[in-house]
Amino acid sequence: MPSESVPTAIITAGGSGLGAEIAQQLRSAGHRVLITDVDDDLLSDWRRREPDIRTRCIDAADSRATEEAVAELHEDTGRIDVLVNNAGIPGPRAPLEAIEADEWRRAFDVNLHGAFFAMKSVIPFMKARRAGAIVNISTTSARTGLPNRSAYVVSKVALEGLTRNAARELGPYNIRCNAVLPGYMDNPRGRALITKHAEENGISEEAAREKFLRFISMRSMIGMDEVAGMVAFLCSNAARHVSGQLIGVCGNQEYEV
Repeated sequence: MPSESVPTAIITAGGSGLGAEIAQQLRSAGHRVLITDVDDDLLSDWRRREPDIRTRCIDAADSRATEEAVAELHEDTGRIDVLVNNAGIPGPRAPLEAIEADEWRRAFDVNLHGAFFAMKSVIPFMKARRAGAIVNISTTSARTGLPNRSAYVVSKVALEGLTRNAARELGPYNIRCNAVLPGYMDNPRGRALITKHAEENGISEEAAREKFLRFISMRSMIGMDEVAGMVAFLCSNAARHVSGQLIGVCGNQEYEV
């Protein structure tokens, strides 16, 4: 028989990076955690290091695999309290007219449809308990815009629309839905963006970094622990009346280069 006294959380794309940080913080907060990821090598590392954390190799765009994983988790634990939709891909880097149709669709399949499939799978269990917290990971680019990244930006804007509409629809069932918008994170991906910008523009990495920070009011990059901390807060009882919000953890990102 499942033990129903411990809250349970699902984090998509939790094998590394921000998803892994979110998983660790939620576990520290007392949640049983299921990490899904498309990279089974990352999950194998988790299984070796943290055998108490459940893992499942899933492409976020695979609706059937997502549904099966959620149903299995509920059968084993008796409850699903938290869903964090962290899975996302950058999509094509190209002018609008040069984007291939399959590249456009793939960005939406992961960034938007994957979140929808996961939400669709967990909501019945949350409704049955009349409780739950869903957090979708968006981006500050949804506010600033970003040329040559339309598939990414538009799919994330759509994710924010899904977030706000779900909050209204699910509120009567005491299910909260919010989105967190990370800014430039001080992680390998964030640093790689700076390196790439420096190379493309023939400037030093320090100059590129200063150029990026010039458009952030607080003139600083963001730690993954800060973003994960906001997610953990939104999943906690302290945020029991926070829903339908799009919350930037970005130092006030004004613009993007």
